Parts: sequence; structure tokens; C-alpha cells
Amino acid sequence: MEAKAQARFVRVTPQKARRVVDLIRGKQAGEAVAVLKFAPQAASEPVRKVVESAIANARVKADRASERFDESELVVAAAFVDEGPTLKRFRPRAQGRAARILKRTSHITVVVAPKNAQKEGAR
Repeated sequence: MEAKAQARFVRVTPQKARRVVDLIRGKQAGEAVAVLKFAPQAASEPVRKVVESAIANARVKADRASERFDESELVVAAAFVDEGPTLKRFRPRAQGRAARILKRTSHITVVVAPKNAQKEGAR
């Protein structure tokens, strides 16, 4: 049984968030949280929160279905970052000019699934 979590409108550029998400794709969920906890990138904190939320969602799904839940079996089956809306700001420049500053946002999505379910889906 897979579980999904999303964080939308996160104030980090998608390019920077994708660097962090690439670190955890395919790893065990507990290992992914540990990697993100010590990653130096600023984007690792929101990604870690999304992974932890996906794990919690899996726990709730298992409880509702009265199934056995083992966090050590969970794997990050899918993780991706989509581009959110861009905030456009202006910054004063020399000689009365103005330069546009683009403050980009991201939509971070993480899907966790048990190891055996991931293998069945690949076949």
C-alpha cells in the first residue's frame, strides 16, 4: 500500500529542490530521512518534512485497513519536484532603472511504498 505526501508553494527553487530529491529517490524511507537531516542544502528541510509526512500517511493508511505496518519496509518509490508559481519582484538598479527578481516556488511530491509492492509494480 503506497502513500503520498505533497508540499505546495514551497519557497525554494525547483532546480535546488531537485538536487536534494535526487539524493533520496529509491532509498529506504528511514535512510532517506537520515540523509536529509544531515544534508547541507537548505532545500533538504522541506523535502525531509514531506518524506516524514508520507511515512505518517502510510501508517494511517495501514491502520485504517487493519494491516501490519513496518516502517523499515518502506521505500521512496517516487519523488519529484514541479515548478510552482513565480513571485515577481523589482529591485532598484543604477541610474533609476529597475531589475526584475524572480522568486520561484516548488511543489514537492514524495510517494512511499513497501519494498515488495515496488518490485511488483516494476514487472
